Amino acid sequence: MRELDIGQVSRRAGLPVSTLRFYEEKGLIASIGRRGLRRQFHVGVLERLTLIALGRTAGFSLAEIALMFAPDGRPRIDRQKLTNKADELDRKILELTAMRNGLRHAAACPARSHMECPKFRRMLRASAAAALRRR
Repeated sequence: MRELDIGQVSRRAGLPVSTLRFYEEKGLIASIGRRGLRRQFHVGVLERLTLIALGRTAGFSLAEIALMFAPDGRPRIDRQKLTNKADELDRKILELTAMRNGLRHAAACPARSHMECPKFRRMLRASAAAALRRR
């Protein structure tokens, strides 16, 4: 079994030591002991940190990510949660695509004033309606 101290884990994972301590406090990772004052981790913690980073990038909360690990530390990922998150990302992609297209139009719109542009006004109304639906 290969051990890494907290500084080595920090460097290899590209995370501050404070984040590693926070993750340990939240039960996302576990040290296997100490050598002097430095926490020691099994080398497998790097793979676990990669899974945590992937979950964070996908938009999962730390609490949701914590539930994706069995008590023995092995991944226990709910496939339905993955499907739901993928659906959520699809909706977000559509929203962001519409926003990007609107910004591009507004930047290149030939109207003297954006408020004189029919397309811009339609986008404005659609945006207001979407904001009301979110409330």
